[in-house]
Amino acid sequence: MPGYTTRNLTVRVGGHDYRLRALSDRQQFADPHGEAERAGISSALWSLFGHPWPSGRVLAEAMSTFDIAGKRILELGCGLGLSSLVLQHRGADITASDHHPLAASFLEYNAALNGLPPIAYHDLPWAVPDETLGHFDLIIGSDILYERDHAALLSRMMQRHARPDAEVVITDPGRGLSGPFTRAMTAQGYTVTEVRSRFEEADVAPFRGRTLSYSRVAVPQFTEVES
Repeated sequence: MPGYTTRNLTVRVGGHDYRLRALSDRQQFADPHGEAERAGISSALWSLFGHPWPSGRVLAEAMSTFDIAGKRILELGCGLGLSSLVLQHRGADITASDHHPLAASFLEYNAALNGLPPIAYHDLPWAVPDETLGHFDLIIGSDILYERDHAALLSRMMQRHARPDAEVVITDPGRGLSGPFTRAMTAQGYTVTEVRSRFEEADVAPFRGRTLSYSRVAVPQFTEVES
């Protein structure tokens, strides 16, 4: 036994059913070798990666129709990898990332569960620069602005890994921490579009949940030619 229990469930996205192995409940915890502790993941936060959260479903639905042609895509904090599974199903060039010690194995299992090829995975602590990761045309994440330092960490992540004409899409359940991130992204030349929507069946307007889309246009580089 791995020290935790799981369940299989089905989530419908974009008219297609995706099967997921998830943790049985939020009380699950197992860190026999101290990997999560070394990664800075407390017992209270350990199980959060292993559930299909509303923000993740909203992001996955957005990715089911998003223009992916010719784009290299990075998912931050992938958890169970639902959005990455949707993108892999569509034939996208997708790299999933997380820093939970079980994220890679759950992602691999879930890809196989859906008859999909393995999804490229990168262990990515946000505070540590990683020159091997490269640059992306589209960076996505769901509910990744849940602590006060995340706006600064993620805006620096965009500086390191977003191409000059990159797009960024983040689904946020309304924790009130997206403002600093939007200001940091605006300072980098991005414009933002916000769409508020229902994340839970019980949500009523005006909705707290939102999809934040950031985009910027690459500045042409001109070479001076002597006459």
